[in-house]
Order: sequence, then C-alpha cells, then structure tokens
Amino acid sequence: MEIINGDATKELLEAQAHVWNYTFNYITSMSLKCAVQLGIPDIIYNHVKPITLPELVKALSIPQTRSPYVYRLMRVLVHSGFFAIKKIHEHLEEEEEEGYMLTPSSRLLLKNNETNLSPFLLMITDPVVVTPFHFMSTLFQESETIPIEAAHGMSLWNYCAHHPEFNKIFNDAMACDSKFVMSHVVKDCKSIFEGCQSLLDVGGGTGTVARAISEAFPSMRCTVFDLPHVVSNLKGSCENIEFVAGDMFESIPSADIILLKWILHDWSDEECVKILKKCSEAIPSKDKGGKVIIIDIVIQEDNGKYESTESQLCFDILMMVFLTGKERTETEWKKLILEAGFTNYKITHALGLRSIIEVFP
Repeated sequence: MEIINGDATKELLEAQAHVWNYTFNYITSMSLKCAVQLGIPDIIYNHVKPITLPELVKALSIPQTRSPYVYRLMRVLVHSGFFAIKKIHEHLEEEEEEGYMLTPSSRLLLKNNETNLSPFLLMITDPVVVTPFHFMSTLFQESETIPIEAAHGMSLWNYCAHHPEFNKIFNDAMACDSKFVMSHVVKDCKSIFEGCQSLLDVGGGTGTVARAISEAFPSMRCTVFDLPHVVSNLKGSCENIEFVAGDMFESIPSADIILLKWILHDWSDEECVKILKKCSEAIPSKDKGGKVIIIDIVIQEDNGKYESTESQLCFDILMMVFLTGKERTETEWKKLILEAGFTNYKITHALGLRSIIEVFP
C-alpha cells in the first residue's frame, strides 16, 4: 500500500486531528463523568491490585454482554491519563493479562479521599452548566443578557436560590474544591494567618474553608459570611464557627483578615472595587494585622505550563458565560487593588492554577 506523506498533506492531517481533538473534548469529559457515576475509581482502589476487565465488569454488577462497552470506556480514559494498564500474571503457567490501575488524576476522584474532586466534575458536566454554552453568541449581540440568563432566564445566584437540587450540587462542588485548596494552604502557607485573632470568609458557603482554618488555628474566631439561602440552615452547625447572612455589596462584618476565596473572579472590575472597598472598611490598619487574602487565578500566559494556562483560560470563558467576572493577570489585579485604596500586595504562586494574594491597607 502506497503511503502519501508529503509535508503539505502531513500538516493538513495534523491540523484536522487538532480540530477533532478539541471538537471531541466534551466526550472525554462525559466519559469521565460516566466512570465516576459508575464508581469505577473506587472499585479499582478497593480491589487493591490491578483489576482485569472481567473483574471490573463483575464489580459493576452489570451483564457480561456490556463488557465491550466497559472496555471502550476505559480505553479512552487510559489514553487520557485517568487510568493506567499493568501487565499481570500471578502464576508462571498462566497467560499474561492486563489490569487497570489508578493514576494521580483518578485518585482525586475517590469518594472518601479528602481531596476528592468528583463533585466539581459532576457540577461542571451537569446539564444546568452545559446548556448556557449553547448560548455564547448572545455575548456578541447588543443585548446585555449573558448566556446563563438566555438559557435559564435568570442569573446563576437566582437559579441556585430557586433550585435546591442544583444549589446542593453547586455547594458540594465549592466545598470539595475548598477542601482541596485548604489542605495545601494550612499545610504549606500557614504563615499568612499567624497572629490573626479573627477571620471572615466572605462567600464562605457551607464553611469548609473556615473549618480547615479553625482546626489549624483553634484560638482564631472564624465567621462565614454568605447569602441568606446559603447559610440559613447552617447557624449553630459548626463549633467555633459563626454563620452570618448578608450582602457583601452593602456591608461586611469586621475582622482582622477578610478572606475572598474564588469570589472576585465572579465579578466585573467595578463590582470588585466595590467589594474591596467594603473589605477595607472592615479590617484594621496594617500595623494591627489587617489585610485581605484573595485566593484566585493569576493568569501567567508565559509560564511555559501549557495545561495550566489552558485551564486558567477555560475558567475565564466559564466566568464569561455565567457571570460578569473574569480571570485576571497580575497587572489587572494590581489595578483593582490600588483603585480600591489599598497600598500594597504580595502574590504567592503556591496553589497550582491559583495563587494567594495578600492585600494590605
């Protein structure tokens, strides 16, 4: 068989593969969602050793006739790096078999793992979140309507308030992310909280971040500040943590440190300046330990880490579709901080895709 391999043809076919890879990317996401819903990561983990295809099908409690579907699902997820294959043979006379193993990525999807990211995956692939992306073109029309409003007739926050089932999915996703981030913050960045007597977590949801900080610093008074529908059933649910309902655009309770984890990227520059000014009013002077801690993405477009930058830019599109916010570069963060009246800031790139920004009055 003759193989045509001219440079122009090769370049064209590679370009087609590139287009197709991104065209089909959502199939990988949905395949991963399916694996999580089936409990495949936990089945492999509980099996202790590499699990063969027949063993996996049996553990899934599905008919053996479905085995080819399991094989094809695992094949794409092995290719994507979520699972690995290992050759196994328990006895020399036995024919060599292949068994599936976890990778560092799939270990982050184990249900009982402190760093379980499954709830975030399930939220991002939920139809409520996927549907607005079919309305992205509304952003380029004269209407001020953003895609989520075009898809669901209301803002993200109103949708959560009116749909308890999705509100739980959303809060579970935020909580799992908070556990993941704070496991690193309290271990590797404890110094940013030292000497603090009180901390207010703005938009702190169900209190996952506040709990992690309170456990690391038992003498610190921690308060979670969020919308009424978020904290209404949480008051008194956590020892050493107070839940307060309110609106950060109106007023923010006083504390030595105001924490904004994954909050400001939700809002426009003008809205962020308003929030930061309210924070400034709520903290003491710098010499008395007052500061704002922001945990958010700082886009580093030239850091050479392709996968990290791509994820950061995808988050920016997510903000564009669902909210009025965006992901920002250091230059953009500096502009907001100074415009809000703060005098200085310090950025620590210690959380992978996100960074810690300490802002001082």
